[in-house]
Amino acid sequence: MVLLLILGILAGMLIPVQTSVNNRLSHFTHSLIMASFYSFLTGTLLLIGLNAVMNPGKLSFAFLSSHDFSYIWFLGGLMGVVYLTGNMILLPRIGAALTVIMTVAGQMIISLLIDTFGWFDAPLQPLDIRRIAGIAIMIMGIIFMNYKRKSARHDDSPSNIWLFFGLMTGSIPPVQTAVNSLLRYEVGSFYMASLISFAVGTLALLLLSLLSAGHLKVALTNQEGARLRAWHFIGGALGAVYITTNIILMPHLGTTLTLMSVIFGQMLTGLLIDHFGLFGIPPHALDKRRIAGALMILTGIILLQI
Repeated sequence: MVLLLILGILAGMLIPVQTSVNNRLSHFTHSLIMASFYSFLTGTLLLIGLNAVMNPGKLSFAFLSSHDFSYIWFLGGLMGVVYLTGNMILLPRIGAALTVIMTVAGQMIISLLIDTFGWFDAPLQPLDIRRIAGIAIMIMGIIFMNYKRKSARHDDSPSNIWLFFGLMTGSIPPVQTAVNSLLRYEVGSFYMASLISFAVGTLALLLLSLLSAGHLKVALTNQEGARLRAWHFIGGALGAVYITTNIILMPHLGTTLTLMSVIFGQMLTGLLIDHFGLFGIPPHALDKRRIAGALMILTGIILLQI
């Protein structure tokens, strides 16, 4: 159990790194959509190789043609496109830690709705005082982390529009995970479900890239003179590991512990990226206010998930 929890934390830590790497790649593609395409493409290629080893029979035309292509074959991949691109838009505007915090808040709120109303065949969990308190404490933590005295505010403080956009972006992963879990049972494989999700996202981004830019060119140097490196393309591989790990952990840890471990990893890495100014992100030192706010958010999450 402990090793599985550690695996969930490590998987969650990949998301802020993936977002940061993809953001750097966008400086060479000059397009967020095209950077997302290359990210999904590398993830798809990795998953094709993994399935060739683990599920060679499932890559055949006969296997694919034996299924009815319902919405669960397409929705997860399309939602992954929106989530990845949304994170890339948010990162340079509100920072790594706040991007994580706002998307985590969105995840928790939509998860609460899924449990309360039993969407996607989820077991019903009635809304009670404890769960309401968890949401309230989490929101207070977000406000506390980002509150500044009027005299200390700057023109570059995050706009409420971007904070709301972060909440909407964060509402996607719980639905995506639920859809991909249904797909996993339909195709009988964790790895095949991840591949289908990534392949659909890759095709969608290919069309969007061609429509918006008319090409798939990547510059070898960016405007600052920095050269394109191989690590700029690892975002897709990190995403593939994250999605597959989530699908693998759910049957063993359950939704609660999987979500808790992943969120903890996301928050930890987001704070570290901001504190040290990694991946070209402007540094935002870790102070008592941010630590206290993060602890309040963690407390709210625990109340929601007990």
